[in-house]
Amino acid sequence: MLRNFTAKYTKISSGYMGQILELPEVITEGKSIEECQVFLKGALLEITLAYKQLGKELPNNNCLFEQISLDSENVS
Repeated sequence: MLRNFTAKYTKISSGYMGQILELPEVITEGKSIEECQVFLKGALLEITLAYKQLGKELPNNNCLFEQISLDSENVS
């Protein structure tokens, strides 16, 4: 069964940090965004296997993610 997850990448001093939003315990770093993507996919696979071994269900992907804009000039 194909499942989709949402990856978030943040530029940090040593490269990039990657997170899976639906699974906050999946977080990794890489020197480049490409390396971070590879590490994040590996971490996602590992947590999926761990959930299966523990008999835990992966969270349903029924989350709604939305970007909200804020004009910082209007903030005092």
